[in-house]
Formats: sequence, structure tokens, C-alpha cells
Amino acid sequence: MTVTPDDIARIFREEHGRAVAVLIRVLGDIDLAEDAVQDAFTTAVDRWPRDGLPPSPAGWIITTARNRAVDRLRREATRAQRHTESLLLHAPDEALHATLEEGPVHDDRLRLIFTCCHPALSREAQVALTLRLLGGLTTPEIAHAFLVPEATMAQRIVRAKKKIRVTGIPYRVPRDVDLPDRLAGVLAVLYLVFTEGHAATSGADLVRTDLCAEAIRLGRLLAELMPDEPEVVGLLALMLLTEARRPARVGRGGELVILAEQDRSRWDRALIDEGHALVRRCLRRNAPGPYQLQAAINAVHTDAPSFAATDWRQVVALYDQLMVRAPTPVAALNRAVAVAEIEGAERGLALVDELIGTRDGSGLAAFHPYHVARAELLRRLGRHAEAAQAYERGLELAGNDVERAHLRRRLAGLH
Repeated sequence: MTVTPDDIARIFREEHGRAVAVLIRVLGDIDLAEDAVQDAFTTAVDRWPRDGLPPSPAGWIITTARNRAVDRLRREATRAQRHTESLLLHAPDEALHATLEEGPVHDDRLRLIFTCCHPALSREAQVALTLRLLGGLTTPEIAHAFLVPEATMAQRIVRAKKKIRVTGIPYRVPRDVDLPDRLAGVLAVLYLVFTEGHAATSGADLVRTDLCAEAIRLGRLLAELMPDEPEVVGLLALMLLTEARRPARVGRGGELVILAEQDRSRWDRALIDEGHALVRRCLRRNAPGPYQLQAAINAVHTDAPSFAATDWRQVVALYDQLMVRAPTPVAALNRAVAVAEIEGAERGLALVDELIGTRDGSGLAAFHPYHVARAELLRRLGRHAEAAQAYERGLELAGNDVERAHLRRRLAGLH
């Protein structure tokens, strides 16, 4: 079997997080683990096309990364590093995959999330660092998720790594009593990993199914670990209901299909049913939080037989609650778009335009969905010249090939 660069890229996306998590657990050093895994994949690019795919690509990457770490420790040897080197060199390969530490969290990747979400780090640093390590996201992708400049995000990640190293934050599974205090950061990480998978910041594919699948897998594990936390259940419901629409988001020719034009018969009914059941479970708890509210919004969308039949008043009411509990520029933008379905495009446009002048909404200027939303509303109002300008600005900011092709089609349709 011929191994192509695309094959290796796919394995990198699928296995990077696991490999880094295992090496960090064994080494206790972020940079050494990251560099070793990167070196292993670089070696794979050279060897696999010539030698063929190994029986266990993930195991090969982890073992090779271990060997690269040993090589580096030999070059930079101190007594402590020689001791670590000895342990790594003589440990059997299966030890790399074993759980070395007792505790409530037994999945390496979920353990890494809880470890990185240490209270000594800021929330932004917790999320950014874990997205980098676990999701394998690039600094530009993470910066896009946070609506901040790339340089700002790069500094944030470097500072987080330095703080872990300098303050000696331990790499261990938190105790049961510590889990709730770290939960908000963990949920934020899973949500942003899923979001990047659902609408990839860059690349040829609209969706990174590996990230979506990994976020949902970890969400299920977290729900088993903390079944009485309603926001955990809410996040799982949100991801399932969003993932259920994925088959209809891309047309037969690979083109993006917006919600209003999707063939709802292609939606995954099993995921919708599971998501709705989880939303009802949250409602019975009567302790609404941001993820539960977003899941409820998605439940309204997936309950409607058509776009026109959507209960937009219920959607807006839920966004109103969300803006009280977790006001964000993106939530405000989505609310404005929903209001337009009730009160008309002119009212929706007024709300959208108000956002950019606020302090909290300033980051939307670099957020391409903001300009796309404006363009759609302007198009509905017949203001085609302004709509074209907004589409062009969205096109400048969009990094995903499928989204860019979609915007070119919308722009061409104005003429």
C-alpha cells in the first residue's frame, strides 16, 4: 500500500493529541514531548512512503518519539536527565501506553486537559495551551478561535509553558475534589476543539472530522465521569446536535450548504434524538448554563421540519438568556441574525452594525462570519453594492477553501 502525504497528515490529525499526552505523562516536560512527537512525524514522512505503513501507526509514533526524547536527553545530559533517559530507554513499549497513575481520570487525553486546566493558569492560557497540545491546532487557528492577533496568542502559549516550568505545576491527575474547579476550562477546551473541527479555520476541507470525533469522545467520557454536572451534559448535547447536521452542510460537489438550504433528511436522526434527550435531561435539572442554552437553541433548529418552520421567537428568547449568563460578541451576532428572521433584515442589520462599535465587539472586525452575516442581510435588503463589499471582506478573512468558494458564489450571484 502506497503511503501518501495526505495519509500521514490524516494520522497526524488523529494521533497527535494522544502521542503528546502520553509523552507528557511520561516525560513531565511539554516542550520535550511536543518536539519529540514532531520529530517522530517528520521521520514518518521520510520512512513510511518508502517502507510502508506500520501495523500500529500510533504506537510507532509514540515509540519513535520516546527514542527522539532519549536522543535529546543524551545530548543535554544532566544527572536528572540521565536518570529519566535510563527509565525511558529500558521501559518496555507497552509502559508508554499504560496508566501510571491512579485517579478518577484514566484517559490520557482527558487527563492532559485536566492537568493543563490548573487554577494557577489563566482561563485563556488553559484553553490555548490545551488546544495546542491536545488538538494539534496551530497558533493561527487558536488565535482565530479567540478573535485575537496571532502574535498575542503565540505569546500567551509561551507564557503558559514557562509558568508551568518555572512554578513546577505537577503533571498529575487532579483529585476528585479538584475536578469541579477545573471544569469550566475543560469544557471550554472541548468546545473549541469541536468548533475548530466543525468549521476548520484553514485547509481544503470544511470539516475536520477527527477533531469533532475526538471532542465528542472526550465529552462522552466527561459525562460518564461527572454525570451530575448539567453543563457537561449540555456541552455533549450541543456537540451531538451540531454534528447531526454535518452530512447536509456539504453538497454533493463538496460545496458549502447554508442552514436555510440544507436537505434535512440528511441530518443524523440518531444523534438528534440523543441530543434532544440530553437537553430534556438538562431542563429537568433547571440550572441553565451557557452550554445548555446553546444546546437548547440547536434543539429548536433540529426540531423544525424546515427553515421557515423554525420557532425563531424561541431561538431569540434562548439567546436573550445566553446573553445574560455569558455575553459574547459571537452570541450577540447570532442573536441579531435570529432577530432578522422575526423583525426583518433591516432590524437585524442595525443590531449587527451596533456590535462593531462596542468594546467587546471590536474583535468581530477580523471575524469573517460577521462580514458574511452583514452581506446576507444587505443582499436581502437589495443593497447589492454594500453586500458585495461585505462579501469581499469576508473572503479576505476566510481561510477555509470551501468557505471561500461559497463566498465567491454568493458574490457572483449579486451581479
